[in-house]
Amino acid sequence: MHVGVCDFPARYAFPPVGYAGIERWLWATAVGARRAGATVRLLGYQWRPELAEDWQIDRVRLEDVASGPDLDRLRDVGYDLLIAWHEYPARPAWRRVWQTLDCDLATFQHGTNIGHPAGTFDGVNSRLYCYSPEMTALYGDHQPRQELAVSQGLYEEELPAKDGHDLMWVGRIDAEKAPHLAIMAAERLGRRIRIAGPVFDEAYFARHRRLFTAPHVELVGEVGGAAKTAEFHRGQVFVYTCSRDYVEAGAAVFGEALRAGTPVAALAWRGGTCAEAALCADTGYVALVDPLDTDEGAAAAVAAAVEQASALRATAVQEIGMTRFEPARHFLALASRPG
Repeated sequence: MHVGVCDFPARYAFPPVGYAGIERWLWATAVGARRAGATVRLLGYQWRPELAEDWQIDRVRLEDVASGPDLDRLRDVGYDLLIAWHEYPARPAWRRVWQTLDCDLATFQHGTNIGHPAGTFDGVNSRLYCYSPEMTALYGDHQPRQELAVSQGLYEEELPAKDGHDLMWVGRIDAEKAPHLAIMAAERLGRRIRIAGPVFDEAYFARHRRLFTAPHVELVGEVGGAAKTAEFHRGQVFVYTCSRDYVEAGAAVFGEALRAGTPVAALAWRGGTCAEAALCADTGYVALVDPLDTDEGAAAAVAAAVEQASALRATAVQEIGMTRFEPARHFLALASRPG
């Protein structure tokens, strides 16, 4: 099978050095395709240059191709499948070239603010994948298939699981991700918590400065590569939070935590979320909270989930995580046609 994995114009390289979501998913699909025995080409300009020693990189994007040698080269490969950013299939210039290649297309819905025109996905040749029942319902007009996303960075190979010590939270620091609730939960438990990620919302950070600068909180900053893997391995429990109206689309952190052997205590404001799709009683606990409840009530529920998750064994969590969020398994799901 010949597979092309497409980059797109972004602020990050592919795979990113630190924070980023879709870029990490695209890299995981490339790794998974290779593990599954496919011939893989990385298409685009922003693939990290050090990859060229081991990967075939074609520095071209479909939307920039009209005719000539670039189009001939794409056709000559004989692609069976392209894996791309969820916004590309509806873009006329990109779609026009893809259709001339006579191959399948698979993409994963990583955002909730993107609508697709009718007919963008047919569920057979062009397939859209969604993480949770909530996301599958949201994009139900496009015949989506539910599948847990896998994300991976360069040099982020998992180490053998070990029982950690601190609580940890990883993500972008802004109101949608609501890390202040994780800090409040840690405070209730008298536990230390490490907060890793870039500050995206300075106003949100300022509103909760007392919490972010509390003695039990360590701000790690943005991490990537081996340093990011180490963060997940050192945590006893990974704490997941979000705001009341936020719909999580991709949730890379669940797979990253479980592959490291770190159980998860997750906050959910309704059923059918990514947290419920990713976790089971052997890998973590979901605190389902009424959105009308206060921050204090939500923090108390998360604290209770942390206490439950703390009893889970790291080695058992990692064994499940390495199966549930394995790149080759994920690729084979993306590559399979219905029926």
